[in-house]
Amino acid sequence: MPRLKDFIELHFVIFLWGFTAILGKLITIPAVELVTVRTLITALALGAIMHRSGTPFGIGRATITKIMLVGLVIAAHWVLFFAAARVSSVSISLVGLSTSSLWTAFLEPLFNKGKIKPHEIFLALLVIMGLYIIFQHETSFDSVLGISMAIGAALLGSIFTIINANLVKTIPSTTITMYEMAGACVGTMLFFPIYTLYFTEGSLNFGLTGMDWVYLLVLALACTVYAYTASVRLMQRISAYTVNLTVNLEPVYGIVLAWFIFNEGEQMSQGFYIGAGVILLSVFIYPVLDMLEKRRQRKLQQPLPDNVMSGKD
Repeated sequence: MPRLKDFIELHFVIFLWGFTAILGKLITIPAVELVTVRTLITALALGAIMHRSGTPFGIGRATITKIMLVGLVIAAHWVLFFAAARVSSVSISLVGLSTSSLWTAFLEPLFNKGKIKPHEIFLALLVIMGLYIIFQHETSFDSVLGISMAIGAALLGSIFTIINANLVKTIPSTTITMYEMAGACVGTMLFFPIYTLYFTEGSLNFGLTGMDWVYLLVLALACTVYAYTASVRLMQRISAYTVNLTVNLEPVYGIVLAWFIFNEGEQMSQGFYIGAGVILLSVFIYPVLDMLEKRRQRKLQQPLPDNVMSGKD
């Protein structure tokens, strides 16, 4: 039975996730270097937690390799997300990222050989309409590039979420995340030669200031390690439906924080807020429509009464 403090902690976790984009913009080093340091700190912290709790590290070389490859997808997801906030704004990056649940709705049936539901098509059209409104009003190159990168990050995020949902059935979630963070860190390091050749002036920038280290530790330890472990623990007492519905507040918290911290309200057009409202509306009503569809399917699968089956009055 969930307690009041469980719901308060859940909202605090969602608040931390909404704060991620803020921290990504406050940290002065580029997105690739930022992801490298973040994943390194997170992997080491989770490894320490596993060692202390006695969670086994050995899960087979092939499985570890597979999980670390998923980490490459996570690394690309975070690089695109943080870069989107840098080239445009936190608000734009969060609106683009909020499409991840709808990406998942379309991709999950493909991965698991299921069927796309009619209400998911309707919500996808609603998201497209919201994006169209934003693109009509936010016509600068930086805004278009930022939201495009954020949508790409949402696509990658939905892919690794679906893969993780299958992995967690047989492997402890902490183990999965530790190896994914390690894979993400190694993956960004392997990307360095291409990155320095085509995307920088030939050198990496790890010139972290004192405040950068503070923000990085909050990002890695509070927004990743704590928020992740707390969400898993809370899902043991709070229903998955309630958790997923609450997670939809992440872009709302982030946009409100960005408005106060960066004064982004002056930078966004009225059309942006209309389009963002349409997208967020689709995100909020998705779990409600999904729940109603599942109820309808359960009713259809219920056996008919004997008198109906036999044709009796």
